[in-house]
Amino acid sequence: MESTTVSLAASRPDARRAIAVWLLVCCAMIFAMVVIGGLTRLTHSGLSMVEWRPLTGLLPPLSAAEWEQAFAGYRQYPEYRALNFGMTLAEFKAIFWLEYVHRLWGRAIGVVFLAPFLYFLVRGRIGRALAPRLVAMFVLGGLQGLLGWYMVKSGLVDRPDVSHYRLAAHLGAAFLIYGYVFWVALGLLFRERAAEGEARLRGLRRFALAVAALVVVTVLSGALVAGLDAGFSYNTFPLMDGRLVPDGMLAMQPAVANFLDNVITVQFDHRALAVTTAIMSVIAWAWARRARLPARAALAFRALLAAALLQMALGIATLLSVVALPLAAAHQAGALVLFTAVLWVLHELRGAGSRRGAPA
Repeated sequence: MESTTVSLAASRPDARRAIAVWLLVCCAMIFAMVVIGGLTRLTHSGLSMVEWRPLTGLLPPLSAAEWEQAFAGYRQYPEYRALNFGMTLAEFKAIFWLEYVHRLWGRAIGVVFLAPFLYFLVRGRIGRALAPRLVAMFVLGGLQGLLGWYMVKSGLVDRPDVSHYRLAAHLGAAFLIYGYVFWVALGLLFRERAAEGEARLRGLRRFALAVAALVVVTVLSGALVAGLDAGFSYNTFPLMDGRLVPDGMLAMQPAVANFLDNVITVQFDHRALAVTTAIMSVIAWAWARRARLPARAALAFRALLAAALLQMALGIATLLSVVALPLAAAHQAGALVLFTAVLWVLHELRGAGSRRGAPA
């Protein structure tokens, strides 16, 4: 993604490290944001705030009258009438606070990103190649906020749930932003390796790219599962309704609609993708062992193996528990851990050479 590491920032190693640490802090905050977002989805808290006020919505209701006004607004929308009719004010506050934290955390990420960016810019620590990438990160973050509200609006019309298409887009955008920030941070921390020996690693690099693509597709399919509440059905593994391939997978017309809207097909696809991802991660790790990679690259492949197997175990446990909240939240976090690991692998392979111990 970048031709040289040195061009990304001022040439001094301390400047590169400082910027990389700042970006990794932003990654950690985005990671937490994804987990909080998953919790709002699992607890049906995301539709509790029916207005989007990005500049003036910093303060929650502070008086009894303000709480009653917020609750009255919520009662006008489908989620209250269909799912939470008769909810008390205290119960409303419980879901409101989680969504409030979710939105406030998003604003906090913007502040934590913008303030150091301006500081580094004024101090001349940001190189010409890096500046537009940082600006792009900030713009993407703002667009993600808009996309989040666009998703919420879909649940305030005629159904007590957000569009699973918009949910998948919102989650996919979060992974995109996280991945971009993480990749640039890696480029600042680790110099590229010598190009020697690239030919022998070309096949492994391509296979790792296929694993990364599969991870992304599996994450998006998981968003469809969540959006359709498909995890609350067919809570056995490996069989679904007593069969490896359940009936009704192609019940919708046109046939392609089954892969996006059919609960049976969406859950089956997610299972198949998850198992395939785990198998391919094992193969990648075994391949890397034979390739005599440098120590850090070998560690990245071990992280990929561990993350893939743990994520599959969490997914099965979440399914068997009928989407128990702690397991489901851990499963969403595990998806980002797996994504992190496969990005690390790809970064290590970009310029990995035959000289062991050469700087990355």
